[in-house]
Amino acid sequence: MRKSIAYLSVAILFITFNSYTSQYGLAVQLLPWYTKKVYVRSFENNTNQFGIESKFTNEVIEEITNDGRLSLVNKEEESDGILKVTINRYILQPLTYDINNIAKQYKMHIVASVSLVDNNNNILWTEPNMEGIQIYCDINRKPSGEDFICNGMSEEEAKQIVWIKMSRIIVRNVIRGFGSVINMSEKKIIE
Repeated sequence: MRKSIAYLSVAILFITFNSYTSQYGLAVQLLPWYTKKVYVRSFENNTNQFGIESKFTNEVIEEITNDGRLSLVNKEEESDGILKVTINRYILQPLTYDINNIAKQYKMHIVASVSLVDNNNNILWTEPNMEGIQIYCDINRKPSGEDFICNGMSEEEAKQIVWIKMSRIIVRNVIRGFGSVINMSEKKIIE
C-alpha cells in the first residue's frame, strides 16, 4: 500500500511539474504584420568622432537590402516603420603596451541607442545600449618580434568591422527575431 501511494505521489508530482514547464515557454515576438516598408533615418552622432554616423547608416541600409524581408523607402510618410539610431559613445582604450610604453593593442567600444517606431510615433522596440566591440592591433606601429601573433588593422578598418557586426545585430533583432535580447542592455518592448 505504501509503495502504491509513493508511486502515485511521484506520478502526480511529475504531471504537475511537466504541466507548469510547458505553460511558461518563451514566446517568439514577431515584427508587427503591418510593417512591410521601413525608412532608415540618418543616424545621429553624439560623439566627437566626425562622420561615423554616415558609414554606420550606409551599412545598416545595405544589411536590410541584403536581407530582403523589408523594403526601404525614401520618405517617412511612405513607411510602416522608422528605424532611429543614435551613436552615444565611442571609446578607444589601449589594452597592451610595448617596452617603450607605446600602445600596440586597442579595444574599440561603441554604444548606440536603437529604436523602431511606427508612423504614429509609437515605439515598437527600443534598445538603449547596443554595443559593438572590436579588439585590434594598430597597423601603424612598426612590428617587433613579439607582434607576430597580432593581426594589424587601422582604426578605420576596426570601425568598419564594428559597423558590420552591429548592422547584422540590428537586422536580426528588428526583422528576424524582433525583441530578442543580445546583451546586458536594458531592453524595453512596448505593446
